Amino acid sequence: MTPPSPRRHRAATLAVLMLTAAATASASTEPAAPVAIDIHPASISLDGALDRQRILVHARFADGTVRDVTDDSAITIADGLATIDAATVSPARDGEGTIRIAWSDLDASIPLVVRDAAAAPPPSFRNDVIPAMTGPGCNSGGCHGSARGQDGFHLSLFGFDPDGDLERIVRELPGRRVDLAAPHRSLLLEKAVGSVPHTGGRRFDEDDEAYRAIHRWIAAGAPRDRPDAPRLAGVEMGPGPLVIRAGDAARIAVTARYDDGSDRDATGLAILRSSNETVAATDRSGVLRTGMTGETFVTATFGDRTVGIPVIVLPETDPADLDDPAADAPFNEIDAAVASRLRDLRLRPSPLCDDATFVRRVHLDLAGRLPTPDEVRAFVAETAPDKRAALVDRLLADPAFARLNLMEWSEILAIRSDGQRISPKAALGFHGWLRARFESGDGIDAIVRDILTAEGGTFANPATNYFEATDDEKLLAENVAQSFLGIRIQCAQCHNHPFDRWTQDDYYGFVAHFAQLARKRAEDQRERIVFDRGRGETAHPVGGATVPPKPLGDPPVEIGRRDRREVLADWLVAPENPFFARSMANRLWARFFGRGIVDPVDDFRISNPPSNPALLDLLARRLVETGYDFRALARDICTSRTYQRSTATNETNARDEANFSRATIRRIRAEVLLDCICQITEAPEKLPGLPLGSRAVEIADGARSTYFLDTFGRSPRRSVCACEVSTSPSLSQALHLINGETVSRKIEQGGVVARALAAGATPAAILDDLAARAIGRHATEDEQEMLRSELQSGDADPRLVLEDAFWAFLNSREFLFNH
Repeated sequence: MTPPSPRRHRAATLAVLMLTAAATASASTEPAAPVAIDIHPASISLDGALDRQRILVHARFADGTVRDVTDDSAITIADGLATIDAATVSPARDGEGTIRIAWSDLDASIPLVVRDAAAAPPPSFRNDVIPAMTGPGCNSGGCHGSARGQDGFHLSLFGFDPDGDLERIVRELPGRRVDLAAPHRSLLLEKAVGSVPHTGGRRFDEDDEAYRAIHRWIAAGAPRDRPDAPRLAGVEMGPGPLVIRAGDAARIAVTARYDDGSDRDATGLAILRSSNETVAATDRSGVLRTGMTGETFVTATFGDRTVGIPVIVLPETDPADLDDPAADAPFNEIDAAVASRLRDLRLRPSPLCDDATFVRRVHLDLAGRLPTPDEVRAFVAETAPDKRAALVDRLLADPAFARLNLMEWSEILAIRSDGQRISPKAALGFHGWLRARFESGDGIDAIVRDILTAEGGTFANPATNYFEATDDEKLLAENVAQSFLGIRIQCAQCHNHPFDRWTQDDYYGFVAHFAQLARKRAEDQRERIVFDRGRGETAHPVGGATVPPKPLGDPPVEIGRRDRREVLADWLVAPENPFFARSMANRLWARFFGRGIVDPVDDFRISNPPSNPALLDLLARRLVETGYDFRALARDICTSRTYQRSTATNETNARDEANFSRATIRRIRAEVLLDCICQITEAPEKLPGLPLGSRAVEIADGARSTYFLDTFGRSPRRSVCACEVSTSPSLSQALHLINGETVSRKIEQGGVVARALAAGATPAAILDDLAARAIGRHATEDEQEMLRSELQSGDADPRLVLEDAFWAFLNSREFLFNH
């Protein structure tokens, strides 16, 4: 490998990425007026002598922000139904009444119901003790909930197996972990309060709710729950969403609701988390303390339920000129949804990019290639007001768009030969089947349905190869959920998902759809036959009961004699499915913006919400309305002003990464980058398994690759995870571009510079053409001056100098990134 010449090091300065900053704006200091007070919860029901409920009072202002004014509010309860202390309501006598709240010159009221005020309900291990150990972290993965437990004491993670936990607490070390004669001497309590040595340290105090709940249960004889004990039916969190000013604090509350109609204030026993603690951090009492401006999502986990609310922290004063003329009016519904979110966040969007930037960006995104210099010049010179939309339509009609869809879905479906189960012939057949479906314009719903219900030989019906990647029905179910719904259910295999709604019941109910799938050898030993054998069940790991097929988030379904996969497919692609269309739309959006509205695109969960829920709902609805036509949705996206924004930042959006107030600079993915290098150097690549001149985006088999593609992050398709594709720059990539053979070899093989010189073109014109090929712009005056300086040397070879310049363009960020 020959190191580059000193000329190339000097010539590398020819390409520079320029970003301009928008003008700064002054700040508005006019305070907003309060318009109402919001009370949470909207009603209170107290059941039993021990029930308590906190009241939160938030003042809502004309600018959309809220402030916690609970401590400054006057709260009164009529008829002596309950008492109030530190905004916490306790029962006094049975009846119905009203709680009145006043702050400043605003007032509100909420209904109050008190039942069984003189009676204390029996303690419940599942409803009282498990939450008391979960909130302080006793049964977390870093403590006794780990796979091996801690210090000889093992609990189920976050209490997913209450019966097993009770056995371990009461039956192991009898009389020590629980002391029925002297509950306060129980190790379960003594270690938690730190009165005896405890590896986990002090978890709570003797006056905490958790201590009281466990002590009361032990004092009652550490009983098992009665069969009719209420079960958790839902969890609510509020108030929310919250828009608060930096420097303010706010409180949130968590309410647990049970199937007998009762509820409880679960704030002190819930696990509260903030997705961005630099913006707002929360403590166990539900107090949110703000930090820097930005967004976060606060979740509460109680029992097997997780809920959350978005929190926006704004600067103390709003920037002026949020409706700057440079922001332009919305072009379509996408722009309206984005603009609404940006107004909430007090972000001013960047202006539209220029024509030269747009034509390059949209060619890379829709066709996987660079525009030719002639195409750039013609587009910039065009004066028609709808020229951008017309260009989008032309590119969407090009077969290259279908090839990009094919490449992405070959990764999602993990099309790859493995030398054992899937032969190169089978992988090629699956890829060819998928290519034909995209080229015919079939909707992704029909394609996915045909894959999930495929049966027969892997050669005769190539879609059956989807089921050949694994014989493990659990892994297959996980792949289906992650690929088509964007949901990672893997955690729920061993325990209830700690950050999402999915339980073990959900997991094994979903797995049950594949319990009757079978394979056998065909006459050709390289081929296998996939079929439904009509028998086979899935057992729950806790108790071993048979789990009926159950779609995610829905009750079990009636199967009858139908193939379980067919029933699953019907549910999955149904227009009312809450996951499929959102996942598909989110993946397409990420292709054009470098990140999804939910990001990563295959990690939809309560604790990873969409950055703009209204936008995601809009895109999903549009996808369903168009019959899952990627072309139609891509047109909506690429003709929006949101897609056409500049990468230039202003003082409000410089740190925005998730709300699409500006375009982001995205490194071109490996296959497209190699195709672009081949295109502009006019030197085709011999790719494995393809004829000379084929494009890298057409590689069928994930097992076939090149050093360049591997270095630049091409997916090996070993799993369905979107993380297998990498567009992050790395040192190995930089070294390969500088010292490797790909760029320099293709410059020499293509002979672009040599032919131009032979045709009589001047060095200045050739340099301008090279800039247009690689970056879509004219060579700058500085670049031309550097060229003239190089050529003034007495022994300078114009071809070598210009090839050095070509090499520099191909090593520049302007070329390597889509901007």
